[in-house]
Amino acid sequence: MKPVILMAPRLPQPLVARLEERYTVLGPLERSEAACLPPGADAARALVTLGTLRTDAALVAALPNLGLIHLYGTGFEGVDMAAAAARGIAVTNAGEANAEAVAEFAMGLVLASGRKIAEGDRYVREGRWSGNAIERLPLVPGLYGRRLGIYGLGAIGKRIAARAAAFGMEIAYHNRRVAEGVGYAYHDNLEALARWSDVLMVAVRAAPENRHAVNAAVLEALGPEGEVVNISRGSVVDTEALCDALERRAIAGAALDVFEDEPNVPERLRAIPNAVLTPHVAAYSASAQAAQRQLVWDNLEAFFAGRLLSSVVA
Repeated sequence: MKPVILMAPRLPQPLVARLEERYTVLGPLERSEAACLPPGADAARALVTLGTLRTDAALVAALPNLGLIHLYGTGFEGVDMAAAAARGIAVTNAGEANAEAVAEFAMGLVLASGRKIAEGDRYVREGRWSGNAIERLPLVPGLYGRRLGIYGLGAIGKRIAARAAAFGMEIAYHNRRVAEGVGYAYHDNLEALARWSDVLMVAVRAAPENRHAVNAAVLEALGPEGEVVNISRGSVVDTEALCDALERRAIAGAALDVFEDEPNVPERLRAIPNAVLTPHVAAYSASAQAAQRQLVWDNLEAFFAGRLLSSVVA
């Protein structure tokens, strides 16, 4: 009989088709909770899920044969790590498989917000481009010489820094601790980094202690010429505080690929013209998705063969 695996979200069809050749694939789940498990789920040896979905103690308990939780993306904030550890369940994620794609998209958001690309697109589509005036839209500061503060200088944050440096931006960062082997200026608290920054890039790992780390005080420190870009998790930014700051022009703009209650984006935020909003697609490049799909396959194969796993979280 084929080993049973459970997918919580709907995985890409090419991956599902490949998996079904080797495994019995159950799911996706209507909701990531024990009450929504399909018949036969108690035989599942592996669960493929997302960090944004809950894999709590009750769900783990309802899967008595579970030995592997693989996160399709990099986040693992939804996993009850203590419950997994108590059962000896390995937890793995996508590691650096999508880091290049997310970093390039992050810089795309910096450009989109800072250079008002979406505003220019609307200007043309709405037929407002007429006459021969040199100044068609308000001048923008540009990127060269501006300060990019990175909150979270991990695999993605370092790649963002390298790309931003190529644009002539000055780089500084805030982490829990000083990063080894980097020459960027370190700020020991987020508010200080925001005060220094022209653009605050949120690239930190999602964790309970980071919830609403970018709050009203941090946004106030960023100032009326500052912009915030978030490619981390929506929970890291206080949405209400961000809306307040944008509406009052306490900051100049925002570019967000992630939101607190995905896929639900508040009407208040959607109505703000100086916010660029995208539907959590930073990792959606062909190369990144191919790498993530391959890592799912490789870790499942390694798990069932008793070999070492890649990108082990715990």
